[in-house]
Amino acid sequence: MTKIIQHALVTGGAGFIGSHLVDALIEQGARVTVIDNLTTGKMENLQDAGARVHFVEGDIRNRGLLQQVMDGVDVVFHQAAVVSVPLSVAHPLDSAAVNETGTLEVLEAARQAGCRRVVLASSSAVYGDDPELPKRETMAFGPLSPYAVQKMTGEYYAGLYTKLYGLETACLRYFNVFGPRQDPSSPYSGVISIFLDRAGAGRSPVIYGDGEQTRDFVYVRDVVSANVCAATEDTAAGKAFNIGTGKTITINRLWQQVAELAGIALAPDYEAARHGDILHSVAAIDAARRDLGFSPEISFEEGLARTYAWYQRQ
Repeated sequence: MTKIIQHALVTGGAGFIGSHLVDALIEQGARVTVIDNLTTGKMENLQDAGARVHFVEGDIRNRGLLQQVMDGVDVVFHQAAVVSVPLSVAHPLDSAAVNETGTLEVLEAARQAGCRRVVLASSSAVYGDDPELPKRETMAFGPLSPYAVQKMTGEYYAGLYTKLYGLETACLRYFNVFGPRQDPSSPYSGVISIFLDRAGAGRSPVIYGDGEQTRDFVYVRDVVSANVCAATEDTAAGKAFNIGTGKTITINRLWQQVAELAGIALAPDYEAARHGDILHSVAAIDAARRDLGFSPEISFEEGLARTYAWYQRQ
């Protein structure tokens, strides 16, 4: 049975994925509240939502504020996080404070408020560098970074809140999400946003390692669809799902396609591989197809073209 979302809270809703999720929820007629401390999120990401979203500037670790914004909420989409693997390696305590303690604060506030379901943003990083491909939800965890450990811990907490308290949870293990609004200004941004920024400036990108590492890139609107399904489908409760496409591309080929879109011919600069980076990653999405009705609709090429067009307009 598919349920309707009445009032959604989106943590990190001014961020890249969160803001697209806000737009989709509003389109569906849901009441939407956003809490974001604007560390990486931007108010301009919510300009399409305008007055239809109730925005609260604040941190998910602020227990009193979190309890206030949970009032009357039936579904929580927990997107707020320190999302950088390199940043978690450099500052493990700071990232854990948000990704572990912050997630626990969200789950507890949702339990106290009587929310129906919490959908948590997890990550393919939990699998580590196990050579088995594609990555399946039944595989053992093998985290290679504090970020991955923190996402794994969030999943464990979610499972416990379902078993101990009956709070419905669903965890979505994002693979490499890309699309408009991804900020290229940070060295910790997604590789596609950085490549598009470099191409627009006529500058060579930096590729860490030999560039033959592979990634499963999934367009942000497909990720949003997966979130909505995870919040509304009964079959999603208590489970974790891979959210990707089941297809891969090398980082070298990615730059070639970006360069072709930009009409430039620049060779990348290569530097040593970074600690915590994974060589090969691709999702098995059978479970998401079965239990969420998830099927990615935007091809990599179409998504890249849409994203490039957005960057050109900025």
